[in-house]
Amino acid sequence: MTFMPASRKVVDGGPEPALGHLTRGPAMTGWFVQRSALPGFVPTFGITLLWLSLIVLVPLSALVLRPWELGLAGVWHSVTEPRVLAALRLSFSTAALAAAVNVPFGLLIAWVMVRYRFPGRNLADSLIDMPLALPTAVAGISLTALFAPKGWIGAILAPLGIKVAYTPLGILVALIFVGLPFMVRTLEPVIMELPLEAEEAAATLGATRSQIIRRVVLPALLPALLAGFGAALARGVGEYGSVIFIAGNMPMISEIAPLLIVIRLEQLDYAGAAALGLIMLLVSFGILLLLNLLERRMSVQRA
Repeated sequence: MTFMPASRKVVDGGPEPALGHLTRGPAMTGWFVQRSALPGFVPTFGITLLWLSLIVLVPLSALVLRPWELGLAGVWHSVTEPRVLAALRLSFSTAALAAAVNVPFGLLIAWVMVRYRFPGRNLADSLIDMPLALPTAVAGISLTALFAPKGWIGAILAPLGIKVAYTPLGILVALIFVGLPFMVRTLEPVIMELPLEAEEAAATLGATRSQIIRRVVLPALLPALLAGFGAALARGVGEYGSVIFIAGNMPMISEIAPLLIVIRLEQLDYAGAAALGLIMLLVSFGILLLLNLLERRMSVQRA
């Protein structure tokens, strides 16, 4: 392999290679990466790795290692208790359903906010971020006050036999509330980049509005929809503050997995709490990895 210094020309009479670019030696037998022209790469890269290690890798390592104090049989027993399985099933099912509900409504809101101008638009845009800015406990108390049997909305639903507060339905409402901004904010920049020419061309060819949406708009938005779904799902699985007030927290019925982790911590069962957290981490990672692969596959197919 022949290496060429940065001051040597690639071809006689050709331009000098810039620092930080790949240059090929005269024998054309290999690549040599020149030193970056940007200063401070080594210290900034080291600080980045150190910060990520302290914030992400060290806590995750502790979460992975702590449950094995119980032994393999102890970990298996800790995560397969009927109460644990019921809490996991409730957390993941309601989070997935809430994220699915937010897909059409989030798409509609994002479309209106990007494509239309109307009085009060700035106020509406600020309200979308309210679930992110509002403390989760305050959100939970507000939702409980609204949907309790004597609340403004709960009093209307009670004669119809619909009970929201202190049921799994209340958990679903809370997760829809906290997950909506993730869907809207994920879709908005993608809708902004959609070329209007494609829709206009389809219209000139005789396509109806519904056909344009199905065959032009939605295929372009599918990767973003999956990304928003994944973000809302991840938020919903780990949501705690806005859920415990409206859930009722009845074991086997309306008890979520994060609450069960807190209960184990209060009982000083740190290994058992870590075991439950590890299971939630693995399941969540698997779901997000699958969504990421689907999103990448769709992007490649469209390209």
